[in-house]
Amino acid sequence: MPRPQSKKDLQELAQKNYVKLMDYVASLSPEQQEATFPEGTMNRNIKDVLAHLYHWHLMVLDWYKVGMAGQTPHIPAQGYNWRQLPALNKKIWEQYRHTPLQEAITHFESTHEQIMALVAQHSNEELFERARYAWTGNNALGAYLVSCTSSHYDWAIKLIKKAQKKLAAA
Repeated sequence: MPRPQSKKDLQELAQKNYVKLMDYVASLSPEQQEATFPEGTMNRNIKDVLAHLYHWHLMVLDWYKVGMAGQTPHIPAQGYNWRQLPALNKKIWEQYRHTPLQEAITHFESTHEQIMALVAQHSNEELFERARYAWTGNNALGAYLVSCTSSHYDWAIKLIKKAQKKLAAA
């Protein structure tokens, strides 16, 4: 499915990719779930990937809260711009690197539900009309929500599957 351009598509693809991701993780043995990925990725295991998704949910939820209160959120994060994403993602990784897998799963599940509830409370126009809210600039609110759900979940699935394939071949 192409990148969602409507509320219905966003809800469907976000949920579909969420279920696909969580079902895939659940299908792995405990050893596979805890395995260290081969060299070449910053996120070194499934826990790191889920903690990354969780933290991006938190950031988007904060942008929304601050922006809808009439203030200007720090996007992507205070002290970072979009060109500095590798450094921001490394900071996120460092923050959660000692988090247990089950805790990362629980946090991710919780924030996924919060994001989906946020989507549900808005109309299609509120989500996908560009520049509707001052804090989103020329973007639509839905663009941020697509990026932190369906698109990000797809990235996570591909990263985990690629790592599992390499581990199985080793």
